[in-house]
Amino acid sequence: MNVHASLLPNYLSNHLSSYAWIALGAVVGASARYFLSTLIARGFASAFPYGTLLINITGSLVLGFFLVYSTERALVDPRWRLLVAIGFCGSYTTFSSYAFESFALMEQGQWLLTGINIVASNALCLAAVLAGAALARGL
Repeated sequence: MNVHASLLPNYLSNHLSSYAWIALGAVVGASARYFLSTLIARGFASAFPYGTLLINITGSLVLGFFLVYSTERALVDPRWRLLVAIGFCGSYTTFSSYAFESFALMEQGQWLLTGINIVASNALCLAAVLAGAALARGL
């Protein structure tokens, strides 16, 4: 029997629970992302990607709060990191959408909106991580 072939079932049996926690968080995060982006698109008919910006800001806030709180303020089960940080935030935040929407704005010659999107996304998401960390440390 191939040694490498026998490692896969052992690895899966030891880590299947981790994948389940990540998958559960990802389902919730992707669903929340879809719901919020649809809601924002209905409310703000615009060339500017408000939905992606809001999702990235709120996802950054959640991630900043959770990681600081769970490492500095409370002893949490490691599965919470899998569920929230990797699963939920990983599927909720939309960096690839942000990058593509910035590219699309550039392609359309919307230089001002491109610049606003890039600056706002980076500055506001960093500020949201800082706010989440401050909230967690303030508890």
